[in-house]
Amino acid sequence: MDVLLAADPPFFGGPGQGTRQIIELFVAFGLTALIGLERELQGKSAGVRTQTIVGTAAALILLVSKYGFNDVLQDGLVVVDPSRVAAQIVTGIGFLGAGIIIFRRGSVHGLTTAAAVWESAAIGMAAGSGLLLLAVTVTAMHFLVVVGFIPLARWLTSRLSGSVTMHVSYLQGQGVMTRLLQACERRQWQLTDIANDTAELATGAGQAGVLLTLGGKGIVNAPMVLAGIDGVIGIHQLDDDPD
Repeated sequence: MDVLLAADPPFFGGPGQGTRQIIELFVAFGLTALIGLERELQGKSAGVRTQTIVGTAAALILLVSKYGFNDVLQDGLVVVDPSRVAAQIVTGIGFLGAGIIIFRRGSVHGLTTAAAVWESAAIGMAAGSGLLLLAVTVTAMHFLVVVGFIPLARWLTSRLSGSVTMHVSYLQGQGVMTRLLQACERRQWQLTDIANDTAELATGAGQAGVLLTLGGKGIVNAPMVLAGIDGVIGIHQLDDDPD
């Protein structure tokens, strides 16, 4: 009996439960927490808790895939393919991301946050597999995208042709729509789509709402320009808020 006990692997600190694996889990935890914090500051639904749990769990699942079956492996009899478990992580995160994406008032919301959840899983998988440099690099790339790309996109939109979709609330019976269209025509903004909104934002009596899609140069300034027209109550830009 003593011989059998000595041959048994230790409950703690066995294969796959060493200092290296603990470090890999904490790297996944820390990096994905940074991504979650950024999403939290943006007021998104999948914030620091969701991103951190996804990334750390993905790292754990990959570690289980790498080391969790050592006690049943037998040469020539039992063979485990660790890549199969990693592939299932990608599939499972796809369902989680789909639940974040919503379609509201003619615009899709949540794509960036859903992609960030998928990214957190990938970072966790990289950390869990020991590719710590790649995990850190992708985390840095995430902040490059969310911090650097938005000002770049706005700068390009202000100088090149672009498009914008907005909800405009206005007073009825005062010729506001005519003034809106005239203002767009003066600046050579093309009206590509217009649709009446059932007063989702315009709740007062004598008010109406409309969804406008405009295109042209300097279109990034359209909400500010149109908001200054007499009779316009409010403007909500649908595609300017990062998801």
